[in-house]
Amino acid sequence: MDRRDWLRGLTALSLAGFGAAAWGQKPAKKGAVKVEDLQKNWKTLLAEGADVAPEGTERAGTSPLDREKRAGVFVCAGCSLPLFTSAMKFDSGTGWPSFFTSIPGVFGTTTDRKLFMERTEYHCVRCGGHHGHIFDDGPDPTGLRYCNNGVALRFIPKGPAQKPA
Repeated sequence: MDRRDWLRGLTALSLAGFGAAAWGQKPAKKGAVKVEDLQKNWKTLLAEGADVAPEGTERAGTSPLDREKRAGVFVCAGCSLPLFTSAMKFDSGTGWPSFFTSIPGVFGTTTDRKLFMERTEYHCVRCGGHHGHIFDDGPDPTGLRYCNNGVALRFIPKGPAQKPA
């Protein structure tokens, strides 16, 4: 089984409702989200010049989400699954959006042995999109740092919709 087959299987599980309760979501109805549509979202992100799915990393300091300070929710850019709240975010000084925890059940992990070290890579359980790596140099209370590619996220501010200027 290659990575593509594994991701397809993982996506099928998530579309059946695996992890959907992580943020009070109802499981997806059969056929509600098509795997092809999720893959198309990631291809669109890649076409915009960001090499993050399935395994790349954007350059540090290039994401405006690293400086995002408003209250709200960070969702997967590929499938809109809520991943982090703004209360989970902190300034790590690394140039990537960083979080000390995530909404439970939204990520799967694999061991990444590239760059001559062992790291924990995390990806969206719904669409399989690569988000980043988890390190053990974060703040209390977890001591973890979810170092996320900004292009793999979308931010939804809390509160009423903003009127266009």
